[in-house]
Amino acid sequence: MREIKLFFIFALVLAAGCVPQGQYNQEVQENQQLAYLNATYQQLNQALEAEVAADQVQIQQLQDELQVTMLNEILFAEGGWELHSQGRQELDKIIPALQQVPGKYIVIQGFTDNLGILEPLAGRFPTNWDLAAGRAVSVVRYLAEQGIDPNYLAAVSFGQYHSVADNSTPAGRAQNRRINITIQDEMP
Repeated sequence: MREIKLFFIFALVLAAGCVPQGQYNQEVQENQQLAYLNATYQQLNQALEAEVAADQVQIQQLQDELQVTMLNEILFAEGGWELHSQGRQELDKIIPALQQVPGKYIVIQGFTDNLGILEPLAGRFPTNWDLAAGRAVSVVRYLAEQGIDPNYLAAVSFGQYHSVADNSTPAGRAQNRRINITIQDEMP
């Protein structure tokens, strides 16, 4: 009788510590996702160490995505939309990390300050939305040319909206002119 009681107690303890297979699989997947995000975050920080130190780049690990924010000055000429040679070199630093994220979407988000577009640029980009879109598309094209799968690339324009600093100062406007490179599981 004592053996039956011990067996019953052992079975209860064992059952209390078990989780359903679906929950276990979900927890394993979440742990793998977190490990991937941590490894990619570290790789991006190493590749852009000098730019992060100079406050030209920020790298954030959010709940289920990574976001690299690059100020426009390191990617584009003042008022421009085409990547300059330094901008291509900056993107080349993160391409190895982006190539190691198969199945993840890479969304390029373009932002501007709130100043109006002047001629001759206004003929091509009549609004800040258009300019931010042109910059985001320029980054997407470059990444695709470098071997990033275009099926997982997207360009999004926020224009002058969603500013992160006060547009009344030159320093604030410089912070608002930026590109976010977001690595995520799903398309927005």
